[in-house]
Amino acid sequence: MKNDEPTVGRRVLLRTAVFLGVAAASAMLTGGETDTPAPRSPAGPAPAAGPGAAGPRGLGAGLPEKSYRLRPMTAESPVRPPAAKPAVRTRPILELPVEERSGRAMVLTFDDGPDPRYTPAILDTLSRHGVRAMFFVCGEMATDNRDLLRRMASEGHVIGNHTWTHPLIPSLGRGALESEIGRTSEVVQSCVGEAPVWFRAPYGAWNRAAFEIGADLGMEPMAWTVDTLDWKEPGTGAIVSRALDGAAPGAIVLNHDAGGNRSQSVQAVATYLPQLLARGYRMTLPTLPPR
Repeated sequence: MKNDEPTVGRRVLLRTAVFLGVAAASAMLTGGETDTPAPRSPAGPAPAAGPGAAGPRGLGAGLPEKSYRLRPMTAESPVRPPAAKPAVRTRPILELPVEERSGRAMVLTFDDGPDPRYTPAILDTLSRHGVRAMFFVCGEMATDNRDLLRRMASEGHVIGNHTWTHPLIPSLGRGALESEIGRTSEVVQSCVGEAPVWFRAPYGAWNRAAFEIGADLGMEPMAWTVDTLDWKEPGTGAIVSRALDGAAPGAIVLNHDAGGNRSQSVQAVATYLPQLLARGYRMTLPTLPPR
C-alpha cells in the first residue's frame, strides 16, 4: 500500500490544478465582475430574458449594470429661462440717453450693406482709429457676404437688422414684413452666433407692425439724428460738412456702405472721423434699455 501513496498524492494535485484552472477561466469569461448576483424570487426561477424584458432598475435585460451608471443625468439639467423681450415702442430711439453722453459720445451707423466694394474700406478706417460702429444690414446682402459679417463681429461692431430687401415697410402686409425682418435676423444669427438686438426701418418709415415684430424678435428700434445724405452722392465735401455740423453729444449719425456707389461715403468717413476725434468726440455703442 505504501507504493500507492505517491500515486494518490499525484491524483489529488491533478484534481486541484483542474479545479483552479476552471475557476480562473470562469473569472476571465465574466470579466472579473465581483458584484453579488441578486437572489431569485422565492416564487421560482426568473423568466428567461428576451426582447423588451425588464432588467435591473427598468433597463433592458442583459444590459450590464455598470453601463447605466455612466449615463448623464440630463433630466436634472436646469432649463435656461427665455430672454426678456423689449416693450413695443411707438417711436424709434433717435439719440443716446443723457446718461450715456459723457465724453461727448456719439454713434456712427452704416446702412444697406455689407458690400464688398465699400464695407472693407470703412472697416479699415474704423480699425485705424480704434472706433466701433453699428452696421444695419440687409439680409440679401448679408447672406452673400458672410465673411464681412464675421469681420464686423470679430472687430467689435454691432450688427443690426435692416430688413431683407430694403422695402418701404408701410406698403407691406404683416406676413411679408415678418418674413423681411425674421429672415434677416436668422442669417445674422447663423453667421455670427447671435441675432440682432437693434432694428432700423428702411427710409425711416415705421408703422405699428414694424415695432411689434421687432420687439417680438428681441430688437429695439433705432433711427438717427444726423443724416449725412450720402445716399444722394452729393460729393465728399458735402457729406463731411453734414457730419461735422451735426456733431453733438448723443448724436446718431447715418451713413451708407451699400445701396449704390458709396465711394464718396468711404472717403468722407476717412476725412470726418479723425476731425471728430480731434474735437474731443468719442464714438461709442448704445446700451440696450432695461427690459
